[in-house]
Amino acid sequence: MAAMSSEQKSSSHGKLIAVVVAAAVVIVLALLSAFVWPGWAMNKSASDEQKQQQTTSAKPEPTTPSIKAKELPQDATPLLKAMPDTVLNFARTESAPSANWTSASPLEEYTLTYSTGNAAKDVTLVVAQWSSADGAKTQYGTLTGALKGTDVASGDVKVSGNATGKYVVKASGGKAKTATAVWQNDTVVFQATGPKDSIQRFYSKFPL
Repeated sequence: MAAMSSEQKSSSHGKLIAVVVAAAVVIVLALLSAFVWPGWAMNKSASDEQKQQQTTSAKPEPTTPSIKAKELPQDATPLLKAMPDTVLNFARTESAPSANWTSASPLEEYTLTYSTGNAAKDVTLVVAQWSSADGAKTQYGTLTGALKGTDVASGDVKVSGNATGKYVVKASGGKAKTATAVWQNDTVVFQATGPKDSIQRFYSKFPL
């Protein structure tokens, strides 16, 4: 066998280095493409879960109820009949005479529960009527004067562009998770209590 010349050895050595370098480049590019650019080799379970949570949290609340409203008693008064069956996705599930504000001498008073089907989101509504707007205004002042917590909203209640009363919403509890909305509309006073998110949606869409 003929011995290789020094020139041939150098050429072979150079080709070997070129092959090794080329292989290394291919490996680096493969790693980059797998873990940096398209990310197909990464564990996507965590990021997919985060995206799913973000999508879920951003999902808007329904505007129609998934449960049926409870029928009112046959002897319901005009005031009780005026209470809506539903408000957005809240349906009336309970209604009964109450006496929370007896000392203020209302003509009638009721406590109602509006629910989405999830008890943790329930809204409790107390409503009463007086013989005059002055009586209702006095009770509104008593209730709002006793409210504690952080101001959420306040303003005038308007019907056909005319101010017929006022409203106040305050949040309280740990990290202001609960809220109370009180509003007067002419001779009637309302007080809605429940989770802050529920109250903010409920009172602003309540038709009275």
